[in-house]
Formats: sequence, structure tokens, C-alpha cells
Amino acid sequence: MEQQHKLKEKILAAPDSPGVYLMRDRAGEVLYVGKANSLKKRLASYLGKDLATKTMALMLKAAGVEFRLTPNEMMALLLESQLIHELKPKYNISLKDDKSFPLVEISGEEFPAVRITRKKDNPLSRYLGPYTNAKLLKNVLKIIRLNFAYRSCRKLPKQSCIYYRIDLCPGPCAGKISAAEYQRNIGDITLILEGKADLLIKKLTRSMQESAAQGDFEAAARKRDQITALSGISARPDDSSYKDALNDLKDSLNLKKLPARIEGFDISNLSGKQAVGSMVSFYNGQPDKNNYRRFRIKTFAGIDDYKMLAEVIRRRYTRLLREKTGLPDLVLIDGGKGHLLTAAGELASLEVSIPLVSIAKEKENIYCLREAKARLIPLSDGPALNLIRRVRDEAHRFALAYHHLLRRKSLIYK
Repeated sequence: MEQQHKLKEKILAAPDSPGVYLMRDRAGEVLYVGKANSLKKRLASYLGKDLATKTMALMLKAAGVEFRLTPNEMMALLLESQLIHELKPKYNISLKDDKSFPLVEISGEEFPAVRITRKKDNPLSRYLGPYTNAKLLKNVLKIIRLNFAYRSCRKLPKQSCIYYRIDLCPGPCAGKISAAEYQRNIGDITLILEGKADLLIKKLTRSMQESAAQGDFEAAARKRDQITALSGISARPDDSSYKDALNDLKDSLNLKKLPARIEGFDISNLSGKQAVGSMVSFYNGQPDKNNYRRFRIKTFAGIDDYKMLAEVIRRRYTRLLREKTGLPDLVLIDGGKGHLLTAAGELASLEVSIPLVSIAKEKENIYCLREAKARLIPLSDGPALNLIRRVRDEAHRFALAYHHLLRRKSLIYK
């Protein structure tokens, strides 16, 4: 009852803004991912009396909810799809009606067509999604097409059509664009639909600067217009929201300085086979994927999470010391007291002093090292806990992806 009361309080405190919400069970596992133009209004509907049977089943299991704000509903749609694809929550399957949901199909031709479909019936095509709102998806593609033109015809014609004349198609049928340039355009569109428009903005900015330096001002202007359009639909929440989370984490853990650089660790194995470790890096509250690292367990064979974690921690920080690279401001371990103390022991043997915290899967208990002991830290469901969850979830996803990769390789080469 206490968990349900806390969940209700969190729902009532939901912001009146666009975003994505993640329903979690008592163990912290994501049960359902949804989007809304107003998180406040959408989540309030979960507190009604006349809930559908499947929605009621979800609420009986839910113990917490996490919010991720977006600048508009279009970006919430893309983020929702990305999270469902990564996390595969149970109730995003069981709560769906029997109807099919829209996908974006990118055909497998030399000049791929981009279109909306509801069936994966072409093995040569690539499919993105599914997306839960067909109308909103159409609007997203319209905005994309205004700035990143593509063909949508079923069969490449022998001469240009109306879409080329109104600048919505680059005219591959008339030889107006090379296959290489068209494929780069498709790559840019894919980044947007995967919710990675921020990476595309960085790429286009570099390209715009290069074009300007080479005197190709027409190309530079075109890329400038694309950056402007992308910035309008993909602007992230104000940096102050990330800073609030870091300040909350600093205060909650009684840290001496803001944890700008956080490194999170997780271990993944199946009965001791293909054991791997992962390390993700967050900078100023956001993933810094260039600094992610993965580890294949080398010094130990068997089932012992503690020994595996010890190896990964030892290898990571031995290398940083050898290369004289800066240390993180906080280390996060996916695990309980035993995992925290294991990591602390390895750091102590290396004479490295870094604040340590762990998050246990059951009840999401947070442990922090105090006077060489792992002490339970009461952390309210707010910005600090949400940031810890994000780092934990990303470390778990990254470890699992590497573990699955090694398993597939072992099956192929047997």
C-alpha cells in the first residue's frame, strides 16, 4: 500500500509538458513506456476508476514512474519508440490492441524509398519503429522531408515527377544525385527517426564549416538550414534540468564536488559463459558514448559476479593510472552491498580514491561507502534517483548487448 501511495504522489506531481514516462515494478524493471503531450494529464488517467483490465493489471504491478521530458510531442514519439526497442517492456506488448502499429520502411535499393507501412514483408528493407501514433509519425516525416528530401515511390520511374519539382525528392530517377550522396541522406534521416538528431546536428555543423572553408557557400547555406530545422524539432530540455539532477545527487550523497563525470558498471553472463563487463560514461548528466568501454572476462571462469566485477574495476582504473587520465567524479555499480565493497577493495588496492555508490535491483536500494562500510542511503524518488537509474539501465543495456554479440559469434563459429 505504501508503494502505491508513493506512486500516486509521483503521478500527481507529473509535469504538464511533453515527454515519455517509464512505469517500473518493485525491482526497478521497466514494465511500460508511454508518451504524452502532457505527462500530467496522461498519467492522471491511470488514477481513474474505470480502467481497462490490462491497464489495471499494469497498475497493480507498478511501484514507480520516471519522466523524461522532450521539447515537443514529435520528439516524445521518437524517444518512446527508441526506449521500447531497447528495453522491450512487458506491457508494451500486452497492452496493445490487436491492430498493427506503423513502421517506417527504408527499402533495400540503391536509392532507397522511405514510406510508412504496417507489415515487415520485405527481407531486403530496413524497418524502424513501431510507432504508436500514425498521424504524428506522418507529420514527423513531412518535416524531415522538407529538409532531407527522399523518394517515396514504389518503383523508380524513368523521369522526374512532381515531388522533384517541389524539392521533396532529390531526383535519383533523373540522375540528379549520386548513389553515395543519396545514401548519406538516408543515413541522416535514420539518425533523426532513431531519436539521435543531436548527433546529426554535430555532424552537419562540422560539414557546414568545411563547405564554407572550401568556398562552397551554397552547400554551407543548405546545411545551415537543415541544422536550424533540426534544432526546432529536437531541442533537448534546458541544461538546467541536467544540472538540477547533478546538484541533487551531490547533496543526496554528500559529495565534495558536482559529479560531472559518472562511470557505471554492470556484469552480464549466462551460467558463467560469455561473461562480460560494461562501463558507461555520463558527462553533465548525459551519455558520453565515445567513452563507453566493454570488457571480456579473462582471469576467471565460472559464476562469481564479485570476481568478475573486481577484474573489470581493476583493469579500468589500472589503465587510467598508467595513462595518467583523469578519474571520474563518481563510480556507480549495478548491485548491492557486496558489489560495492568489492569495487571499493579494488580501488583501495590501487590507492585510488573515488566516491562509490551502488543500486541493488531489489527495491532499488542505494548504498554508499561511508567509513569503509556500505551504508543504505534513503533517496527519494526525484532527479538524483532518476539519474542513477539512467546510468544503471544504460550499463545493463550495454553489457547485455555485448554478451549477446559474443553468444551469436560462438554459435556461428562452432
